[in-house]
Amino acid sequence: QVALLDRNSEAGQESKAALDEQFEAQRTVFIQCDVTDQEQLKGAFKKVIEHFGRLDIVVNNAGVNNEKDWESTIQINLTSVIRGTYLGLEYMRKGNGGDGGVIINISSLAGLMPAAFQPVYCATKHGVIGFTRSIAVTANMENYGVRLNTICPGFVNTPILQSIDKEENMGQYYSYKDEIKNMMQFYGVMDPSIIAEGLITIIEDDTLNGEVMKITASQGIHFQQYSQTPFTSKR
Repeated sequence: QVALLDRNSEAGQESKAALDEQFEAQRTVFIQCDVTDQEQLKGAFKKVIEHFGRLDIVVNNAGVNNEKDWESTIQINLTSVIRGTYLGLEYMRKGNGGDGGVIINISSLAGLMPAAFQPVYCATKHGVIGFTRSIAVTANMENYGVRLNTICPGFVNTPILQSIDKEENMGQYYSYKDEIKNMMQFYGVMDPSIIAEGLITIIEDDTLNGEVMKITASQGIHFQQYSQTPFTSKR
């Protein structure tokens, strides 16, 4: 049972229709939602609970590449991920009457290294990793029963890649679009199906919490290694 949230109503309806061809229509629901609108996002979570009766998995996946309107990029890529995570915890954590679950926040390889000509996008993706790893430690210490992990893909064949060719997205970095395309060619562009494979891996493996999964064309699915364990206090 899957709930799809998207600001683009046409794309959302198309996705639901594709799923309806394979599964019973009542097993999916599409809710039009602007994730930057706090009340819309709260309402969408409430509708999901009303429709399915429970919540087990949250994937915060909304993202844009817009260096010109960088405030919007922060709102979509980072603020909405934080808000979506807290809403998911509100419904799923055991201390609040939930049954536990898993939250997966989508970052990027740009969250682990500098991204020339995309500094704000890069900053938001670093933020997603820092927030998710930190809240995962909290969830473990407080026995939320909820696992939180991050996926960091390289370049993926999705519409966001088209933003590189648009001045209204790249702003002052528009003249560098060919350099970014050269990076894409160097690192390779992946099919979205491998990201879905990584997503399923995290959902099914109950041992994963606070992990940062990297997915690249050259190495496939693997994990970022950190040398230092975060400090945790004993109450």
